[in-house]
Amino acid sequence: MKIIIVGCGRIGSGLAMKLSQGDNEIIVIDQEPLTFKHLSTGFKGKTIAGVGFDREVLLTAGIKRTDSLAAVTSNDEANALTARIASQIFGVPRVVSALHEPRKAEIYRRLGLQVFDPMSWGVNRVADLLSFAPVNVAMSIGNGDVDIMEIEIPALLVGRRVGELTIPGEVSVVSISRGNRSIIPVISTVFEDRDLVHLAVATASGERLKSLLGLG
Repeated sequence: MKIIIVGCGRIGSGLAMKLSQGDNEIIVIDQEPLTFKHLSTGFKGKTIAGVGFDREVLLTAGIKRTDSLAAVTSNDEANALTARIASQIFGVPRVVSALHEPRKAEIYRRLGLQVFDPMSWGVNRVADLLSFAPVNVAMSIGNGDVDIMEIEIPALLVGRRVGELTIPGEVSVVSISRGNRSIIPVISTVFEDRDLVHLAVATASGERLKSLLGLG
């Protein structure tokens, strides 16, 4: 995957180091070149000095071919602007934005932004979200212990029963949207092609969910 990270502070540098350990192509953007010193010598990606919401900077970073973008500077407004440009102008499939003032969360979600609180979300959790392409975290509940996730059912689960995507106390299918209607399934409900599924998932069970979806 190709992933752009805007902001090379504690969160951004941690994400860059975590994600560059795999086969991902990582580009880090920050307007202050000195912040790149936060990246260790093991960093395999590229760095670009510039403003993250500048169109030319994003084009230089290759945003037209990017799978995911994380806007993680210390400025909420800059993060929101970068995220909107990435998703609405360039059509980046997965975009997340750090939000340091949780009271703004509802406003930003109304703008179509997927935001997270950097104080409660660890680097590993954000990295999973960026690299876990088939899943969209629609919302987090409580202190972030449970996520409501939205997925289009993968091919290997078409024709299988809801019970096969259920782990008691960890993963539960909440609803299925099929065509123009939504249903609350039972464990014997059979998944169909193009089903849009909402799951309640314990945060600690992300890896087990990946395994159930054939992505682990």
